[in-house]
Amino acid sequence: MNEIDQYFQYLVESGGSDLHLSEGEPPKIRVHGSVTPISEDILSHEVINRLLSQICDAEAYARYLAAGDLDFAYEMDEKSRFRCNFFKQQRGLAAVFRLIPTDIMTLEQLGIPDPVREFAHMRSGLVLVTGPTGSGKSTTLAAIIDYINNNQSRHIITVEEPIEFVHRNKNCIITQREVPMQTPTFADGLRAALREDADIILVGEMRDLETIRLALTAAETGLLVFGTLHTNNARKTVDRIIDVFPSDQQSQVRTMLAASLRGVVAQLLMKRCDKPGRCAVNEIMFATPAVSSIIREGATQKLTDVIVGGKQMGMQFMDDAIWQKLQQGYVSPVEAYMKAIDKARFRNFLPPEDQKLANSSGGA
Repeated sequence: MNEIDQYFQYLVESGGSDLHLSEGEPPKIRVHGSVTPISEDILSHEVINRLLSQICDAEAYARYLAAGDLDFAYEMDEKSRFRCNFFKQQRGLAAVFRLIPTDIMTLEQLGIPDPVREFAHMRSGLVLVTGPTGSGKSTTLAAIIDYINNNQSRHIITVEEPIEFVHRNKNCIITQREVPMQTPTFADGLRAALREDADIILVGEMRDLETIRLALTAAETGLLVFGTLHTNNARKTVDRIIDVFPSDQQSQVRTMLAASLRGVVAQLLMKRCDKPGRCAVNEIMFATPAVSSIIREGATQKLTDVIVGGKQMGMQFMDDAIWQKLQQGYVSPVEAYMKAIDKARFRNFLPPEDQKLANSSGGA
């Protein structure tokens, strides 16, 4: 048993999601969105160096000390797996550990709307699952892949940094590759997947121009590609994809994206007020002919109206999803107001003292 496992056990027993270790600070955990210290002991350089070095090999740890960053996965036991990020900060060494459930939850258990399941039945194109860090993108993607694994017979290749959810072969063949252990970069893994008889490719993070270009190409050639981006809604997702490219290439990229995009699922996590925990809210956009035309024209400001008007096709606007959670009593008016795009819609539900603050700040 490694010394750091005592912190991991505390995290699991507390129902937390993340462990934060930082030189010069006490250890802290995140539970239901809030970060709190778990002891008053300050982590010295010697202690944190010992804790971190015990759970990765010497070569990788030397790379971390030299470069200042390291990503990998650590398995404490059969039921406890963690995504690890080592980094350096002003006071010295630091790390954040995200608990990864070993049992993959279903879309129903996660509360993901039924229309999202339609993306699993598509045969080709690009599907993007987006949201800020810690919004549950990886969990939702794992549920989609697990649904495919249970109901179809296909070859799925994942390229991740690190591998988070470990999928067992059921009806599908699932090949999981970790950057940089099994493939040097996301782009290299994607390029190789085009020659590996894949039906579906999952790209853990579309973070650079080359990876995005290859994902679009793979989608155009008949593969179903799932990817993630750190954007809050469908419109920003389309803009982010296009803006990555130089201005002289953006017209061509808009054409490629209009042809290959199948949909966007944007996700936020909201703190519940009816019981401890958080709930997911989703914006869903399907690439209808109207959506494809808007992308080709570069008029992404029109996407919101298409999503709002596309309820019968399974689309859902983020503010409508937040409104539904508020009406159901799952989230507080303050939480709804803070996460909403159109804050004026939620301002009148705030307590009087919060309304005054919102008005004085202009609703920002």
